[in-house]
Amino acid sequence: MSKFRVPQRALLAAAVVLAASAAGVQAADDAYLTEAKAYIAKVTASGAPWTGPTTGPKAQGKKLVIYVSQDQRNGGAQGVGDGAKEAAKVIGWDYRIIDGQGTVSQHTTALNEAIALKPDGIILGTIDAKEQAPVVEHAVKLGIKVVGWHSSGAPGPVADPPVITNITTEPVEVGKAAALYAVVDSNGTAGTVVIGDNLYAISTVKTDAATAAVKGCKGCTTLAFEDTPIADVANRMPQLTTTLLAKYGKKWTYAIAVNDLWFDFAAPSLQAAGINPDGGYPRMISAGDGSVPAFQRIREHHYQIGTVAEPLNLHGWLCIDELNRAFAGEKPSGFVPPPHLFIAANLDHDGGPNNNYDPENGYRDIYKKIWGM
Repeated sequence: MSKFRVPQRALLAAAVVLAASAAGVQAADDAYLTEAKAYIAKVTASGAPWTGPTTGPKAQGKKLVIYVSQDQRNGGAQGVGDGAKEAAKVIGWDYRIIDGQGTVSQHTTALNEAIALKPDGIILGTIDAKEQAPVVEHAVKLGIKVVGWHSSGAPGPVADPPVITNITTEPVEVGKAAALYAVVDSNGTAGTVVIGDNLYAISTVKTDAATAAVKGCKGCTTLAFEDTPIADVANRMPQLTTTLLAKYGKKWTYAIAVNDLWFDFAAPSLQAAGINPDGGYPRMISAGDGSVPAFQRIREHHYQIGTVAEPLNLHGWLCIDELNRAFAGEKPSGFVPPPHLFIAANLDHDGGPNNNYDPENGYRDIYKKIWGM
């Protein structure tokens, strides 16, 4: 018999402490899951009322506005450009789109081409303001009004370089919504890989928020963060998906990306690996933008189960409204649309049947009334 004997009462006390500790962890995790379910119920609700501006300056006469797109292959950038085109026609302005073709050098070329046309306003369509700071500063010095869409890590005015306002759904909430859906769908056991492009400030904000949301779930794990350039996603994502499957196997149950575009090129690799598209793992959730292929994948139960779609057309109208306010010498409206998560259960509302997020809140008529059209 060992001379190192532990008194029975001590063993019982230790057991009680361990049980209490385990119960506390379980209670905390249950509380987190309950909060996550409530949050997901809120962001998946259909028909949210209008919370944007109802007053503002009348249309400021004939203007030339140029939308410089990060890449017209990006459904988000393209969708906002289309919305701004629609709004510009309504307000009576001339409008052009220049494609930045997805690279830093082409972004610079596109912006310089826009400046050479001597426009009244420029919209940065997912072009990071800091990436193009010298060109943006040059445009502003020439008296051109510049607004951004996904051009900074937060909504609102940008000081350096000077951008009147950056239009976006709050990126922290977008990243949080995508991650918490993984938490809820897994019942608190998600093994996630988070994918983004650190070249863009808004991407970093989203991935940080998603990682933090997963970390709050004690039974969940962030297996990896993959910094993958969106400009080269077609080449990189197929092999990256295969590599992640080989490395993590069944531990990898959810992929969270800051844009649906990554999943366009991940899905074929999952199919090639024999993953069941309906009910298999990993399942894909996007923290923006709500592309047509993403809606189709969700509807068809083809690997992707959610997208925190942004109201791209509405954001385009908002870009035009913010420029109109700037032309009138007024401050930005400060409007930040709330996040909305599309899943299979709510695809019949808010533009879902047309494979986009177009809120059923009458925003077109509201802006027309503001502009006096």
